[in-house]
Amino acid sequence: MSSEIRLAFAHPSERAIATSDDGPVDRISLRDHIVEVEIGAFQAERGTRQRICFNVVVEVQPIVGHIDDDVDRILSYDRVTEAIATELGAERLNLLETLAERIAERILLEPQALRTFVRIEKLDRGPGALGVEIVRSRGELGDSVPDSSHERPHPRVVYLTNAALKSEHLGTWIDQLSAEPAPLILCVGLPDGPRPDVGHPMAQRRIDLLAIEQNGWMLASRDARCKVVATRTELDWAMKNGQVCVWAPSKIVLDAVEGPDAPVTESAALTGWFATEMEASELLVIGADAPRVANVSVRNSAIGESVL
Repeated sequence: MSSEIRLAFAHPSERAIATSDDGPVDRISLRDHIVEVEIGAFQAERGTRQRICFNVVVEVQPIVGHIDDDVDRILSYDRVTEAIATELGAERLNLLETLAERIAERILLEPQALRTFVRIEKLDRGPGALGVEIVRSRGELGDSVPDSSHERPHPRVVYLTNAALKSEHLGTWIDQLSAEPAPLILCVGLPDGPRPDVGHPMAQRRIDLLAIEQNGWMLASRDARCKVVATRTELDWAMKNGQVCVWAPSKIVLDAVEGPDAPVTESAALTGWFATEMEASELLVIGADAPRVANVSVRNSAIGESVL
């Protein structure tokens, strides 16, 4: 086996040494860290957990002077395992590539980190390990490294019943709510009328979520300011840019590591779960009783009342 092929399958620590610059660096490594998670783009990978193996090497700036046996002066191994756990807990992902990128970026937020190798392998998808390996450096990431000091916006989440959605007051409510400084996210439930009943829980859940999204598009058609959004990334961008959002729930619900306890047919409760996930400043329910939601201010408004 040639040296190039051997290095391609060697542990990331060997690859780090072979590709290092002339300057001295220190390295810390995490070997064969196995976690059971739900991940994967194929339908067969949904609803089941599989073993994922992580091997990570981080090159760090050598410490100048005496270390004095002080843990605060070094990059702790715990920061690497925490980066893995944080990204696994954020949302369900389809691709190992996405997970590797996010872990690398989070590690490179550490002030000591200069370069990192991240190898992730699925252990249960075949007779061998299937995986991806990336190398990222602080300089290469540049502005794409997230600013850990940046605080996410805390939106005002508003749930509209079907009666509220069809109300002549809809435009006035959006005028009033969008004039407030907090970003605005509108949510709806299932539309009126029958929908397919297939008797299969997973399929029915998807059908119901898609029906809610159809109702969301009905809302967007009534006011040009409303834009249907489906992902957390798109929501974050829209909130930062003052866009009035209509939540399309399928992706966020299906990709949630800890999804809603209530069935998606309980639309107000589903919106309450979403408000918690978004760390909303308020949940306003127009035309129905509001659910109990932890850590979010909740209030009701009748259809004929002012929403402010």
